[in-house]
Amino acid sequence: MADRKQTLLLTGLGLAVATIGVATLAPERLLEAEFARQRMLAGARRFAIDLDGHRWRYLDTGAVRPRHSGLRHGIPQAVPRKPVLVLVHGFTGSKENWLPLMRQMSGEFRLIAPDLPGWGESQRHAGADYGVEAQVERLTQFLDALPAITGREGPPDLLVGHSMGGQLAGLLAARHPELVPRLVLMSAAGVLFEANAFGAGVLAGDNPFGVTNRAQLKRYFDMVFHQPPAVPWPFSEALIQRRRVDAAFEDGVLADIGRGPSAFALERELGAIAAPTLLLWGQDDQVIDPSAAAIFAEGLRESRTILLNGCGHMPMMEHPRKTALALRDFLA
Repeated sequence: MADRKQTLLLTGLGLAVATIGVATLAPERLLEAEFARQRMLAGARRFAIDLDGHRWRYLDTGAVRPRHSGLRHGIPQAVPRKPVLVLVHGFTGSKENWLPLMRQMSGEFRLIAPDLPGWGESQRHAGADYGVEAQVERLTQFLDALPAITGREGPPDLLVGHSMGGQLAGLLAARHPELVPRLVLMSAAGVLFEANAFGAGVLAGDNPFGVTNRAQLKRYFDMVFHQPPAVPWPFSEALIQRRRVDAAFEDGVLADIGRGPSAFALERELGAIAAPTLLLWGQDDQVIDPSAAAIFAEGLRESRTILLNGCGHMPMMEHPRKTALALRDFLA
């Protein structure tokens, strides 16, 4: 018995040392393990699709992976029909931003959340354009390919765009109304809202979202959340490493979406959006000031506005239940 206890103790110590080693040398692995846990809770799986020279990675809560496909490849098989929602992340974001909301809604809806090309796990090509106009065209291609993903014809029942993703989704809705029967603009960029520190910084040529160290990561979370979550080491280190690698890419994209020729094209094209639109904002958004919602409402043909109290720039993460309720009511 003593030998067995000693063996268990040594095994436990070995696992602990191994975990610390992974955390120190490869914190990205532990971050991916956490995302895997969240995917399991949300009933989401990862898939891939190739479109015009880019491999897109996306999450899907309502598909069955074909037996012949690899772990992360292949078009999913069709399943019984549920309303389809396509969720488009924002600047510095990824498909994983939607996992808390997916967990709330996956039983009733089929939720598909891609990494936009250049971001997350989707492909990025050196020297390629990942600004507003190029990404609107790529997102249009993704919606055109949706029947191959869902196994049914027609557009998604709802297109949801957050921040930069809202800017892209809004322009897509204006230019391709047949692809967007209903639209949600969540803390969306693309209009010239009342001046705040973030907007002033972007227009001055800065990147207020830049992260290269722990202090900047804290500033970032303080900016995007009303109540910032605790991000323990080594997850914080993995996030910092990701952002360091992407720093130049982020600066280039922000220059286009925040102050380039098409930065406020959406404001000029709001009248062309035929889709009924839900404007969903956090009352305490420090990134896209809630005054933007009023600008959208004035320019849109048909809209309703919901402001969430005690919520910053990330409603789907900070208040996933309230966000899910708002989306359900809008679809109903």
